[in-house]
Amino acid sequence: MSNTQQLQDFSTQVRRDILRMVHAVNSGHPGGSLGCTEFFTVLYQQLMDRKPGFNMDGIGEDLFFLSNGHISPAFYSVLARSGYFPVAELATFRKLNTRLQGHPTTHEGLPGIRVASGSLGQGMSVAIGAAQAKKLNGDNHLIYSLHGDGELQEGQNWEAIMYAPAKKVDNLIATIDLNGQQIDGATDDVLPMGSIKAKFEAFDWDVMEIKEGNNIEAIIKGMTEAKSRTGKGKPVCVLLHTVMGHGVDFMMYTHAWHGKAPNDEQLAVGLAQNPVTLGDY
Repeated sequence: MSNTQQLQDFSTQVRRDILRMVHAVNSGHPGGSLGCTEFFTVLYQQLMDRKPGFNMDGIGEDLFFLSNGHISPAFYSVLARSGYFPVAELATFRKLNTRLQGHPTTHEGLPGIRVASGSLGQGMSVAIGAAQAKKLNGDNHLIYSLHGDGELQEGQNWEAIMYAPAKKVDNLIATIDLNGQQIDGATDDVLPMGSIKAKFEAFDWDVMEIKEGNNIEAIIKGMTEAKSRTGKGKPVCVLLHTVMGHGVDFMMYTHAWHGKAPNDEQLAVGLAQNPVTLGDY
């Protein structure tokens, strides 16, 4: 899929999926999920070199690791609509004894899920390990990862961030979702981190920014540029400026919808702002 309108239609349908999945069980994390729909869409529909089907070893293809696993609704929707498992299975989200748990897990063998995530702060380490494994296996494909900005308040990240440049892990593109919000409020109110760009640069990463993180064309341009910077001795960090709750006006620019489901009336409003494009599950 390459046409910008097709990618936008895909994102709109993912946004509908997110709202309906979270509403159905009155549980989940719609805010961050909505903010990352365009990123996931570009990643899986255009950017990554993926093999048909799913093999856990991932040899001979690009791999993605989601660190902030609570935004699983967006991840599950994109995986399903990219052919990893039936779209109808989205209706089982967060229900007992199903494969689509609130945070991704591996024990049920859900295609597309390579690591259990949601215990924040660990995804960077996993992504770096996978990137090093690629090199040891002589596999020239890339590792992509996504992390929350609030998640960077946890210490294990910084051990990993220090390690990657030292070991010249230059087949890794780590994207930071900069929406400025976390479960308890604005990230700067909870625990200010100063300039994340300056911090990554101080650890000798190649850092770039995508200012319009909810714009399909801007993401394509930025992530293509990030890809071109790999293989040059440094890991690449992309600072993706997104809006939490993007596409649903009453959910935007607030932490209130980090982990709260819409009621019936709110669902109707959100769906009206995101009309059906690919068909509901």
